Amino acid sequence: MTVRLLAVPKEVPLLRRAVRAHLGTSASCEVELCVSELVGNVIRHVGEGTPVSVHVTQTVDGRVRIEVTDPDPRALPVLLQAAVDDENGRGIALLDAVALRWGVRQEGASKTVWCEVAGESAGKSATA
Repeated sequence: MTVRLLAVPKEVPLLRRAVRAHLGTSASCEVELCVSELVGNVIRHVGEGTPVSVHVTQTVDGRVRIEVTDPDPRALPVLLQAAVDDENGRGIALLDAVALRWGVRQEGASKTVWCEVAGESAGKSATA
């Protein structure tokens, strides 16, 4: 599934619903959280209204890969250690905690921040 949109807050819940509809039972809460965080980071750090492309696929081993591409190769995500009273700085730490792995791919005039999350069906088979 690939969705092109302008990164604005009102689009985030619509995007989560589209991901749920696309993945069905593989749409875990972790997948929705990662989609929200990656698009939210574009809104906060690149700018509201930035055109983004969100690509969601399921791998053969049951993982869900989420990729968010935006036109600013310089605004890179940073894993911070937020203090207890900090109001910001926890998003990538949260993504790091729930994703199996994540990273950034820089291209000439854009970047893609991606992560892989265990799909719902993969999580159930691992505990069964």
